[in-house]
Amino acid sequence: MRPAVRDINSTATSSIETSKVVRNTYSLLSMTLVFSAVMAGVSMTIQPPMFTGIVCSLIAMGMIWFVLPRTANSAAGLGVVFGITGLLGFGLGPILTHYLAMANGGMIVMNAMATTGFTFLGLSAYVLTTKKDFSFMGGFLMAGMIAMIVLSVISMIAAWGFGAEISGVMLAISAAVVLLMCGLILFETSNIVNGGETNYLMATIGLYLAIYNMFTALLHLIGAFSNDD
Repeated sequence: MRPAVRDINSTATSSIETSKVVRNTYSLLSMTLVFSAVMAGVSMTIQPPMFTGIVCSLIAMGMIWFVLPRTANSAAGLGVVFGITGLLGFGLGPILTHYLAMANGGMIVMNAMATTGFTFLGLSAYVLTTKKDFSFMGGFLMAGMIAMIVLSVISMIAAWGFGAEISGVMLAISAAVVLLMCGLILFETSNIVNGGETNYLMATIGLYLAIYNMFTALLHLIGAFSNDD
């Protein structure tokens, strides 16, 4: 009977640890989203140049790749998480200013925000309720994101020469990003719920990036169709 008791205790401990990671992740995610919104507001007030978003994204990407993995298990990691999300929020300011300057800009931003929120809550609730394992999507998501990055760079370069002619490709990329981010939310939430991700700082960044990228892609899509005369 003793091995069985140890198995039960081990399962109970694992369940408690997983619940703790879930609770900490969603609490921190909420705080980082609020902090990003504040930084976006600061950016809109200061009105930095449009390329600010690219610069902030590159710095944040460097922090995600090289700094966060080394600090994720220490108190310093929390500051790194807020640094990353604050930078991305600040970089979002010029983009929001651009869309809010449109005739129906407020509606575009609100629709993108609402769609992102409902999608995230719906997908997360599904995984948290069913505890379905979506780890099989990891390779596909990685390949898809690499492809989207490459296509985005190529499209931006091509846009210098073709201008509006390339807009259809950019819209297709934005639509693909939305689908990829839906998959990433399922994948990241599944990892947290099923014990694949035990560090809540890494889990928070994974979900934050999915929300951030989905929101910006939806802004592009909704803005393009709303501005279609």
